[in-house]
Amino acid sequence: MDPSPGQKPAADLKDYLAEERTFLAWIRTGLTLMGFGFVVARFGLFLRLIQVTKEGVAPQSHSISPWIGTLFIVVGVAVNLFSIRRHVRLVQQLNRGQITTQGPSYQAIVLAVFLAVCGLAMAIYLGSG
Repeated sequence: MDPSPGQKPAADLKDYLAEERTFLAWIRTGLTLMGFGFVVARFGLFLRLIQVTKEGVAPQSHSISPWIGTLFIVVGVAVNLFSIRRHVRLVQQLNRGQITTQGPSYQAIVLAVFLAVCGLAMAIYLGSG
C-alpha cells in the first residue's frame, strides 16, 4: 500500500535489519579497540620482562604502553555506549515512521580522527627512538 502524499512511508523489515547490521558493526569496532588496547598495555609488560631476563636487573620504567592501552580500552567502551544510544534512537525513529536521510556519522568521524591522531603519535614516537 502506497502512502498518501503527506504521509511518510512506514519502516520496512530491511530498514530494521540494516540498522541491526550497522549496530553490530559498531559493536565489533568497539570490541576490536578494547582488544587492541589490552594487547598494547600487555606488550609493554612483555618487553620489560624480556629486558629483566636478559640483563638481570629491573629496568627503569618509562613505558607509556599501559596508558595508551587503557586509552584504547576506554575509547572502545565509549564506542559501544554511543552505538547503543545511536541504535535505540534510530529504531525509535523507524517505529515512528520518521525515516530521514542522515547526515554524516559523527561517531565515525570522531573515531577516524582519534585513530589518525594515535597513528601520527605512534609514528612520531617510533621515529624519535
